[in-house]
Amino acid sequence: MLRLVGPHETASRTHPLVDLNFPIALADQVAPALAAVIAVDVAPAYEDGRFTADVLAPLVVRLRPIAFGGLPGLTGQARALVLTSFADASATLGEQSGTNAPLEDAVRAYEAALLELPRARAPLDWAKTQNNLCRALFRLGERESGTARLEAAVRACESALLEYTRERVPLKWAMTQNNLGSALATIGERESGTARLDAAVAAFEAALLERTRARAPFDWAKSQNNLGNALSRLGERESGTARLEAAVRAYEAALLEYTRERVPLNWAMTQNNLGTALILLGERESGTARLEAAVRAYQAALLEYTRERVPLKWAMTQNNLGNALGNLGERESGTMRLEAAVRAYEAALLENTRQRVPLNWAMTQNNLGNALTRLGERESGTARLEAAVRAYQAALLERTRERVPLKWAATTLGLCAARALIAERQGDATALKSLAHAAREARDVLAKDGDAEGVETSDKHLAEIERIQVALAGR
Repeated sequence: MLRLVGPHETASRTHPLVDLNFPIALADQVAPALAAVIAVDVAPAYEDGRFTADVLAPLVVRLRPIAFGGLPGLTGQARALVLTSFADASATLGEQSGTNAPLEDAVRAYEAALLELPRARAPLDWAKTQNNLCRALFRLGERESGTARLEAAVRACESALLEYTRERVPLKWAMTQNNLGSALATIGERESGTARLDAAVAAFEAALLERTRARAPFDWAKSQNNLGNALSRLGERESGTARLEAAVRAYEAALLEYTRERVPLNWAMTQNNLGTALILLGERESGTARLEAAVRAYQAALLEYTRERVPLKWAMTQNNLGNALGNLGERESGTMRLEAAVRAYEAALLENTRQRVPLNWAMTQNNLGNALTRLGERESGTARLEAAVRAYQAALLERTRERVPLKWAATTLGLCAARALIAERQGDATALKSLAHAAREARDVLAKDGDAEGVETSDKHLAEIERIQVALAGR
């Protein structure tokens, strides 16, 4: 006899999988029907923009032994259906819960499904599984410091596009172009050049040729949001504001369909991304209107991005809120906003741990160092500056020159600035020579990449170090 476990309950139905007993001899007949039931059961995995992890978690636990342990009679298309259904549920659970194990399971299940779905026999199912594999690899790659998973995601999407052609299945082609763009943009963010980011923009623009608002409003909004992300990252590296203004327009377009009532998590995601583009514009303007708007966008996002529901997205938004508050605090005489920024970064670090998301942990440590340095500049002691040094040094454990050269340069400059101020207040001229050397190395990296704004920042740091050297020499 074969006995399965359950039951699984959704919001509107129960599938009585508990105590389902039948003779092994009937397995060949029952297994395909069971696969179909499982495929229906994972429907919450496809509710884009809504929190479904609480529903999916118990289902994933029950399906895992069936997916990986096998079942008599479960072969070929039926086994592939069980594997991909389990993988879809696990991928959504991992994305929303912030845990990697379900995403690892999803990758393993998609890869196993591909063994049951040869391209020659089931080309569209093979392409669908490659596309979904791309998404799971992308989510893992976002959280890791290396790019191996992201490169694998690119390869999976490129494989899917061999069968998902625009002529044959235009909307699926557009979906895969969108996913390819996401992987390329994340790799591009970590590289000094812009080739990958430019390729990501091209992929999103391609997707929008078929993903029109009239035809597929939510998919159109998704690609508009993702296009905004790539444009924002490119705009961050340019002195002008054209790309950033275009990013804001893309996010505002996405919000026409991504409303809080319809898709609360996607609405929050786009509010968060809009806030980031507004910060970058606000940094280049003398007024504070854009920065205040960024704060409002992040606070809106946090209405749905709660720590309990989506811990990593909550942490990301807390980090970004800290950036907006820190920028405002720099322009004010008081310290209230800077103190609030420090609290936001410290909150983010509760979930952005080094073990879980090393590059995000390093980013938040770097940003915390920036806020502490600004506070330290306004105080007579060195306690805040010493704390800033510790934060920058922590960030550099992951922000290495080899892995993320531009981010290494930015953190190195911040560390030099904090240590130079400490040296000035303690009358210690011995450290300044090494600080000047480190700042010049950072400048060289930024200059090689053509980052004019970064070079200008480096020159200001070097001038400040020289000023302190002269001042200490005159004592």
